[in-house]
Parts: sequence; structure tokens; C-alpha cells
Amino acid sequence: MTKQKKRRVWSAEEKRLICGQARLPGVSVSQVARRYDVNANLVFTWLRDPRFADSGGEVASFLPVEIVQAPEPAAARSPGEGRIEIELAGGQRLRIVGTYDPEALARLLRGLSA
Repeated sequence: MTKQKKRRVWSAEEKRLICGQARLPGVSVSQVARRYDVNANLVFTWLRDPRFADSGGEVASFLPVEIVQAPEPAAARSPGEGRIEIELAGGQRLRIVGTYDPEALARLLRGLSA
């Protein structure tokens, strides 16, 4: 008489957790499957199942921040003078000093980001 191995039953939350880990960049499905002692083919099946799809959308990430010298006190500036500095995704900087038209600036930014 041989003893049969009991079949493991995975909850939906466990499947979501395993699928989430298998979707991480640089992680192989086989690594995750071994970690949880589950067949990799089963994990691939779960990954195709919409019930275990990644519901979080995009992965959170940090944005670069640059700390610069504190601006001049408001009293030292002339009343109509404004200053805006915008760093675009390509590394270019847009610096506006003085008065400006917000709508024209918005059109310019939309044109630069297109």
C-alpha cells in the first residue's frame, strides 16, 4: 500500500501573492514556484487567470529630487517678480523669471511633453 500525497489547496489571496511576486522585474517564475513549493506550470496557469491579475496597476517608484539653496525671502523680490523652474523628463530645464501667462506656460509644457 502506497501513501498518496495530499493535494495542496491554494486560497485566492495566496495565488494573488504568488502571481504578484512572479511578475516582479528580474524574478523568474521558477524561483517563486520553488519558494512556495508549487509547480511552475501551475503558477503560469494562475498568471493567465484574470482573477489573479495585478490589481495595483503600476508599481510605485521614487522620483528624483534635487535639494537646492533656499529661495530669497519674499521681501527681497520685487512685487511682480515670479520664478518657476521645471525640469523635464529628458533632463532639460525650463526656468521662468518674472511675470508669465499661466495658459501660455501650460501650452508650452504640453508641446514640450508631446
